Amino acid sequence: MNANNKKKENAGVASRISLITGDPKKAIRTLSVPMVISMFLIMAYNLADSIWVAGLGSDSLAALGFITPLFMIIIGLGNGLGAGANSLIARSIGAKDKKRADNAAMHSILITVVISIVVPVVLLISLKDILLIMGAGSTVDQAVQYGQIVFGGMIFLLFSSVAASILRSEGDVNRAMYAMVATAILNIIIDPIFIYYLGLGIAGAAWATLLSSAISSFLILYWLVIKKNTYIKLSLKEFKFSPKIIKDLLRVGLPASAETLVMSILSIILNAMLVIAAGTDAVAAYTAGWRVVMMALIPPIGIGTAAITVAGAAYGAKKFKNLSIAFNYSIKLGIGIGLIIGIISYIFAPSIATIFTYSPQSAHLAPTIAEFLRVMCLFYITVPLGILASSVFQAMGKGLTSLIITVIREVAFISILAYLFTFVFNMGEQGVWWGIVIGGGMGCVFAYIWAMMFIKRLKKNYEPTTA
Repeated sequence: MNANNKKKENAGVASRISLITGDPKKAIRTLSVPMVISMFLIMAYNLADSIWVAGLGSDSLAALGFITPLFMIIIGLGNGLGAGANSLIARSIGAKDKKRADNAAMHSILITVVISIVVPVVLLISLKDILLIMGAGSTVDQAVQYGQIVFGGMIFLLFSSVAASILRSEGDVNRAMYAMVATAILNIIIDPIFIYYLGLGIAGAAWATLLSSAISSFLILYWLVIKKNTYIKLSLKEFKFSPKIIKDLLRVGLPASAETLVMSILSIILNAMLVIAAGTDAVAAYTAGWRVVMMALIPPIGIGTAAITVAGAAYGAKKFKNLSIAFNYSIKLGIGIGLIIGIISYIFAPSIATIFTYSPQSAHLAPTIAEFLRVMCLFYITVPLGILASSVFQAMGKGLTSLIITVIREVAFISILAYLFTFVFNMGEQGVWWGIVIGGGMGCVFAYIWAMMFIKRLKKNYEPTTA
C-alpha cells in the first residue's frame, strides 16, 4: 500500500513538472485558477478586517488605513522573496537542475527567518513616530495597537508566503490554495469573536490575522518537511551555502519587495493628499474602497503569479517561443477578465459601498465610497498590462527591470498626476482617484511595450539556435 502511494505521489510530481514545462496556455489556465481562488480568500479575510473594524467607527477604519501601507511592506517582503524563490526554482526546473532547485528553496527559507528576526526589532521601536509622520493623528494609538501585534509575528506572515511560492514553483498550486483557504476561513470566523465577543477591538483583528497566518505556515511546513511528497526537498543535510544562489534569489526578491515598498510609499503620499484635501474621512473612504479594488485586481495578479512559474520554466529551458506565448496569452486573459469586473463593479458600486457603512458611525461614507469604486472601474482594464509585464521580467530573473517599471508608474505617472489633479486643478479627493486611473494606465502601457520589445529581441537573437 505504501509502495502504491509512493508511485501515485511520484506520478503527481511528474505530472506537475510536465505541466509547467509543456503547453504555456494550458499551464497558465491550470495554475491561475487555484491562485485566483486562494488570493480571493486571502483578500476576503483582509476585507473582513475592514468590515468588522468599520463597526468600531471611522477612526478605527482610518487607523487601519494608516497601518495598511506598513503592513503591505511586510507582505511585499514575503511576496518578493516568494517571487525570487518561484523564479529561480522554476528556471532550475526548466534547466533540469534539481539540486539547484532544492538548494534555492532552502536558501529562501533561511533568508526569510533572518529577515523575520531583524526587521520587527527596527520597525516596532519607531512605529509610533512613523505613523505620526504619516498623519495618523488621533488614530495613532489604535494603529500602533494593531501594528505591534502583526509586526511582532512577522515570521508567520513571511513564511506562509515564501513556502507557498515554493509549492507553486513546481506547479503544486492546489495545496498552496488549500493552505490559503484554511487561513481565510479561520480568519473570517474568528475576526468578530476576537473584536467584539472578547472585546479586543482593533487588536482582535490583528490577532486573528496572525493566528490564521500561523496555521497556514504549519500546514505547508508539514507537507514540505514531514510528509515530503513534493518535488522540492528541504534538507539541512544536503544544504550547501551559495552566494550565487543568494544573489539570484535577491536579484528578483529585493526588487520585487521594493516594488511593494514603492507602492506603500505611494499609498502614504496619497493618504497625505487626501488628509490635506478632504480630511480623515477621505482616508477612511479610500481605505474601504481600495480593499474592493485589490479584490478586483486578484485575477490579473493570480495570472501573473502563474506566469512567473510558466515563463520562468520556459526561460530556463531557453524556449523563448513558449515565453512569448505565456506573456501574450496572460495579457489577453487579464484584460478580458478586467473588462468584465469593471462593468460589474460600476453597476453594483452603491451596493458594495454599503458593506462598509452598515453602522451609524460610518454611514456617511457610502456615497464617497461608491463614487470612488465607479472611477476605479477604468483601472481594471489597463492594470493587467503592468502586472504581467512585471511578472514576466521577474520570471526571467530581471527583477531590477520590474522595479524600474513600478517606480516609473508610481512616481512619474500616478503621484505627479494625482498632485496636479488634486491641488493644481482643485479636484479635491477625486483628483487622487483620477491620478491613480490615468497615471496607472499610462504606466502599465509603458511596461507592456517594454516587455514586448524585450521578448521579441530574445526570440530574434536566440530562437534560431534553440529550434
